[in-house]
Amino acid sequence: MPTTAVEVDAGGRAVRVSSPDKVYFPDVGITKLQMIEYVLAVGDGIFAALQDRPVTMERWPGGWSPDAKLSTRADGFGDAFYQKRVPTKGVPQWVESVEITFPSGRTAREVCATELATVVWMANLGTLRYHPWPVKRADPDKVDQLRIDLDPQPGTDFADAAAVAHELRGVLADAGLTGFPKTSGGRGVHVFVPVQPTYGFVEARHAVIALGRELGRRIPDRATINWWKEERGTRIFVDFNQMCRDRTIASAYSIRPTPTAVVSAPLTWDELSEVRPEQFTVQTMPERFADRGDVWAPFYAEPPGTLDAALALYDRDVETMGTGKYGGAEMPYPPDHPKMPGEPSRVQPSRARADNPDFA
Repeated sequence: MPTTAVEVDAGGRAVRVSSPDKVYFPDVGITKLQMIEYVLAVGDGIFAALQDRPVTMERWPGGWSPDAKLSTRADGFGDAFYQKRVPTKGVPQWVESVEITFPSGRTAREVCATELATVVWMANLGTLRYHPWPVKRADPDKVDQLRIDLDPQPGTDFADAAAVAHELRGVLADAGLTGFPKTSGGRGVHVFVPVQPTYGFVEARHAVIALGRELGRRIPDRATINWWKEERGTRIFVDFNQMCRDRTIASAYSIRPTPTAVVSAPLTWDELSEVRPEQFTVQTMPERFADRGDVWAPFYAEPPGTLDAALALYDRDVETMGTGKYGGAEMPYPPDHPKMPGEPSRVQPSRARADNPDFA
């Protein structure tokens, strides 16, 4: 028999929780209600991360299990899925939405988090990871956050990513920007940067490319922006394509679908090299939050920087590296994006060399 639904208070609004005793993380016995209690416990922090942003929901309605599979762009079948559009049924009147534009030019209405109750409502739908766009609903085409994904490659780990993040902090400072780190919930590190909402997605992506390229110049043995895996080696990959339109990074305090319900933890720079991602979970984060509050509060208070210096670096790269089919300052876009101006070939270098003896 299904467990009787209950109501929880979320910022003064009652939100219905269906099947509260349903187990979402069997290895540690976390139920849906406990997951929602976690969201409420870190409410000020998770709402700050999502406030007024379009949010793609990563829904795991059956909870996590070793056999559960996440549906992806390449494989549309799975137990869990990304929901980009507002559901067609059962949406409370107080849940707001915002129109977003996909790379194809098509549009859709996506949930917009305007109050904590909306976050709790999404959690009741089985949302573990919240993927907010780096824009606000006032202008969903202007980026107000750079999000830099430091992705460990085989042979590297979280400690390597943390060390590279500290180097990135210096690159950002030289460009007049201030970064804030968090764990990805896995082996990686995310660095978020508040910026003035002056530029669109193309310029924001170019800024990350330029900053990542400068990082690679400073520590070439430890960091790379090479898109092709065969060229990355045992280095930390700066995944610049996470700044593409319709590409998102899980928010602070999002829950990763793992046996122990690890969460994406905002950090201070001082503690980045002292922690391990697995120590931050649905069970441990509430105590940390109660003790320290949202350690990213300074992020939201930081005056946004300008991308002018980063884009000047990119323009310099255009002048020195040029453009062309097989290389240059521009980098390949993800395969599901339309071909972009100045974009090099999306053929990996080893294949391009085999097909074209003049390839250098």
